[in-house]
Amino acid sequence: MNIHIFQGFGDVLVDVTMALSPLLIVFLFFQVFFLKLPIRRFKDIGIGFLLSYFGLAFFLQGVHIGFLPVGEIMGEKLGTFPHKWFLILVGFILGFFAVYAEPAVAVLNRQVERVSAGYIPQKVLLYTLSIGVGLAVALSMIRIIYGISLWYFILPGYIIALIMINYSSKVFTLIAFDSGGVATGPMTATFILAMFVGISSVTEGRNPLLDGFGMVALVALAPILSVLTLGILFGRKEKRQE
Repeated sequence: MNIHIFQGFGDVLVDVTMALSPLLIVFLFFQVFFLKLPIRRFKDIGIGFLLSYFGLAFFLQGVHIGFLPVGEIMGEKLGTFPHKWFLILVGFILGFFAVYAEPAVAVLNRQVERVSAGYIPQKVLLYTLSIGVGLAVALSMIRIIYGISLWYFILPGYIIALIMINYSSKVFTLIAFDSGGVATGPMTATFILAMFVGISSVTEGRNPLLDGFGMVALVALAPILSVLTLGILFGRKEKRQE
C-alpha cells in the first residue's frame, strides 16, 4: 500500500474530532440527566458513533486524495473535447448518479417514506431529486460553455419556486427546501465541483473562480423546484380521485 494514501490523515482526524465532539458532549449530558438509556443501548450508540467517526474520517481522506484530483483531471480532459454539447449530456448523467448515490439523500428518502406512511415512496422522491440535480448540472455546463451569468438561473429559479409554493401542499414545500440542502452533499460538492473547476480552467475565456463555482447554488435550487413539481402532481392526483 502506498504510504501517501494516508498523507495528512492526522489533520483529518483532528477536524473530524472537532466536528463530532459537541454532538458527543450533548449526548452524554442528556444520557446522564435525562435519557438514562440501558447499558446495552448505550453501547450500541457508542459503537455507531465510533463507526461514524472513522467512516467520516476515511471518507474525507478519500475526498482529498481521490475525488478532488480525479474530478479536476476529468474536467480538464472534458474541457478540451471539441463537441461541447457532449458536456451537457455528461453533466446530466453525473448529476443524476451523484444524487442517486448520495448517502444523505437516501436518509431523507427513508425518513419521508416512513413519516408519510408510504404516501411519498422513497423511489419516487429519489428519482425526482436525481432528475432535478441532473438538469441543474447540465444547466451549469451550459453556463460555462456560453459564459452565461449565474443570476439568469438563480433569480428566476427562486421566483418560480416562490410561485409554485402557492400550488403545492405544505408537506412538499417543507420537503423541497430540506432537499435543497441535502442534495448538495459530499458527492456533489467534491467530485462534480472539482470537475467544473477543471473544465473552466481549460476553456478559453473562462475564469475558474468566476465560472467554475456557482454549480452548487444551482444544485441547491433544482431539488426545490423538482419536489414542488412533484407536490403539484400529487395534488392534482388527489383532486382527480376525489
